[in-house]
Amino acid sequence: MMRAAAVFAIFWFCIATLSAGELEIKAVDRDSGEPIAVRMHLKDERGRPVEAGKAPFWKDHFVFEGQITLKLRPGRYSFEVERGPEYRVRTGYFTIERTSKDAKTVDMPRFVNMAEEGWWSGDLHVHRPSEDIELLMKAEDLHVAPLITWWNDRNPWDERELPKDLVTRFDDDRFYSLMAGEDERGGGALLYFGLDRPLPIAGAEREFPSSAEFLRQAHRQAPDLHVDIEKPFWWDFPMWIASEMCDSIGVCHNHLLREGVLDNEAWGRPRDGVLYPGVPGNARWTQAIYFHLLSAGVRLPPSAGSASGVLPNPVGYNRVYVHCGDEFTWDAWWSNLRAGRVIVTNGPLLRPLVNGRLPGHVFHASAGQTVELETAVSLSTRDKIEYLEIIQNGNVAESVRLDDYVQAGGKLPTVKFTESGWMLIRAVANHEKTYRFALTGPYYVEFDSQPRISKESAQFFLDWANERAGQIRLDDPEKQRQVMQFHNAAVRFWQERVESANPE
Repeated sequence: MMRAAAVFAIFWFCIATLSAGELEIKAVDRDSGEPIAVRMHLKDERGRPVEAGKAPFWKDHFVFEGQITLKLRPGRYSFEVERGPEYRVRTGYFTIERTSKDAKTVDMPRFVNMAEEGWWSGDLHVHRPSEDIELLMKAEDLHVAPLITWWNDRNPWDERELPKDLVTRFDDDRFYSLMAGEDERGGGALLYFGLDRPLPIAGAEREFPSSAEFLRQAHRQAPDLHVDIEKPFWWDFPMWIASEMCDSIGVCHNHLLREGVLDNEAWGRPRDGVLYPGVPGNARWTQAIYFHLLSAGVRLPPSAGSASGVLPNPVGYNRVYVHCGDEFTWDAWWSNLRAGRVIVTNGPLLRPLVNGRLPGHVFHASAGQTVELETAVSLSTRDKIEYLEIIQNGNVAESVRLDDYVQAGGKLPTVKFTESGWMLIRAVANHEKTYRFALTGPYYVEFDSQPRISKESAQFFLDWANERAGQIRLDDPEKQRQVMQFHNAAVRFWQERVESANPE
């Protein structure tokens, strides 16, 4: 016999269903009037996220295309509707009465079209279901999404046939793949793109085999491999750099959330909380490491990833825009990413030109000359920004109030170089709960074909590599030897950098 409590619960479920109201929501592009896919954050009067039937839902939001009918209990609801960072956010509230039926159209105004200017968006860290990925990408107006389907504790391809087409194109200008993977263990996480089958990392121990051993295997397996260092504060970061087998670095990474931050460096080198406090602390530590890397003479572009499907972020919240011009293909996007023609962002949208050049460009000069770099930036943003900054060799060289930037017609002060170095542009939005920013890829200046190699920055990584090498303690001597070969090589790499540094 069914228990009384169960009968009571079913009774009230039926009553609630019968008394529910319906709201039909249509989402359209304001300019064209055409239906579009969007993301919706719907909350009840107690602030709890509300799901929407079978619409793909994650943590606090769902996505739909064109229109959706919501069956809701009576009460007051609030909502936010978004479509990536190039559209305005639409917010509002409504009240549902018993058995009521209503309809609402949400017109989404676009305020910038990055693709029309040659900038194409991607998210390098996506863990969402493959059957939802096309709708998720359309709802975020995202153009590239390598879907991570295999990692250390899961490899679905052991039980099913590998996909015949590694890359799928849809909507004419959107691409995704199903063979991206992640190796995340004691020293941190590497993201793999361009493989035709998973690496045999399932069952790997925390430290053995070394992640560098899998890097070697991957390079032998795939000529078009792209490896992304998921975050720069991972313990193995100096070793991965020394291996010279990685292609980009997640500077706009998954500790940056839409409604907060992960305020830690779990599995990584912890920051100094005095130097890098509070909400922006983790992001500032991330950037400080990246700036040290550039000053140490290592040229790798920044990248971005949201970890949607693991962390609460929507797909594409942290994204990298790659400049491909009119030649946008899957291969061209990755090629231009490696070339550094990028910006990373979770909010503001920058389109920079320095002396008419895109990020990643190297300016050459001879000793005794002065290189003057003039920066023009187009900026579009939904969040309030007070300053634009030019970072030169790791320091803020110029900080320009937004009013002054507008009055100058989008131009920033000239930056001068009399020796080798680098620069980039940063915009930081005002936000209490999270760190919202944009960062361009770096520009480089070389005198007499010699890059800048800062002894201080090289020593920063040498100390780190030595500290990490001292952490490795394996019971098996042969395993210890195999793992340590990569850490010992990293120590030698950074020692040579210190010894070959430019005068400071």
